[in-house]
Amino acid sequence: MAKGINQKRKLLYLKDILSRETDEEHGLTVKEIIEQLARCDIAADRKTIYQDLEELSLYGLDIISERRGREVIYYLGSREFEPAELRLLVDSVQSAKFISQKKSRQLIAKLGTLLSRYEASRMGRQVLLTNRVKSINESIYYTVDDLHNAMLDNVQIRFQYGQWTVKKTMEPRRGGRWYQVSPWALLWDDEYYYLIGYDPVDKKIKHYRVDKMMGLSRVEEPREGGKEYEAQEKAVLGDRVFSMYGGEPRRVSLEADNSLAGVFLDRFGTDLILRPVGKDRFATTLEVEVSPPFLGWLFALGENVVITAPEDLRLEMKKEARRLLSQYSDQ
Repeated sequence: MAKGINQKRKLLYLKDILSRETDEEHGLTVKEIIEQLARCDIAADRKTIYQDLEELSLYGLDIISERRGREVIYYLGSREFEPAELRLLVDSVQSAKFISQKKSRQLIAKLGTLLSRYEASRMGRQVLLTNRVKSINESIYYTVDDLHNAMLDNVQIRFQYGQWTVKKTMEPRRGGRWYQVSPWALLWDDEYYYLIGYDPVDKKIKHYRVDKMMGLSRVEEPREGGKEYEAQEKAVLGDRVFSMYGGEPRRVSLEADNSLAGVFLDRFGTDLILRPVGKDRFATTLEVEVSPPFLGWLFALGENVVITAPEDLRLEMKKEARRLLSQYSDQ
């Protein structure tokens, strides 16, 4: 039997064929495997195919043989990722606003290579049904990688921070001012990536949308603000900060209808203490950074929730309610 030019790579091609062309619903007979290899300019016969399949099984591939009708078919059983697991990853990529549509398609296509072509095609059709607002920042991958490297190397970063214009273009904020920040962590919140960093000018921890960071570069100076970051570790930030909008840390006491218990537990976690107040209401105390998004969240809950303390925050809510009423009242 004459050997093909790719003969030495026979096992690699066979592994690829099994991965791409087979799954639990689709198998290949030995004859079909030989034909697939021939298209790759690799000669094979039944005896060598059986030997090669055995070698790949010993290597760790889950190769299943199964009789269907008069034929024995072979297919790849378990894989590193199951289809259900990859669909979760695909949904995460597609829903992430910080990843552009182009990069999303590229990532999903790469994830599809971990499945058979049949399973990958079904996954692709599912993704086409979604329609989310996506970033246009194509450099997000490299920005995230650069941020990770800066944190690993314990150095600061420098960048401009962008903002949208009415012409739908991104331009630097504050006249092109450069920000120098000590990066401490990346946090995914509300479908966006945020950098948690220390601002040495204001001497405080701040949050920056990664997809709005422009012209990122390293500054070969040791990071600062380690103690400040430890005081606001990521787990706490996730509960206290609303929409990555920082504010004054406060203890806020509330009363709300029992129907809102799930809303509070979803937002602040099941460790939150809910104290019964009469038959239909509960009281709780939150440790939050009071900010416009937090107050807006309370407004959205309507008359079913009320701040009971501190008094100055109650007055602030009353003032804001009057302002909104005045703004929308008839002239």
